Amino acid sequence: MKPEIHPDYHPVLFHDSSTGKEWQSRSTMKSGETRDIDGVDHFVIRLDISSASHPFFTGRQRLVDTEGRIDRFKRKWGA
Repeated sequence: MKPEIHPDYHPVLFHDSSTGKEWQSRSTMKSGETRDIDGVDHFVIRLDISSASHPFFTGRQRLVDTEGRIDRFKRKWGA
């Protein structure tokens, strides 16, 4: 590998603010807040939404046909 062309890669702790879930990973992101986990300092990255709280991934998302597109299609092309 060429020296000095790769970004710094750090241990990070991602924190979903809406659910309180946390998980450890590695990233190039940094923050001013750190937390010691098993003797290793992790940068804490706070997220507003993640797969733990997004409606699509939690199964709480509902598709609403507000414009009646399905009914309009059935009327136009016949069911």
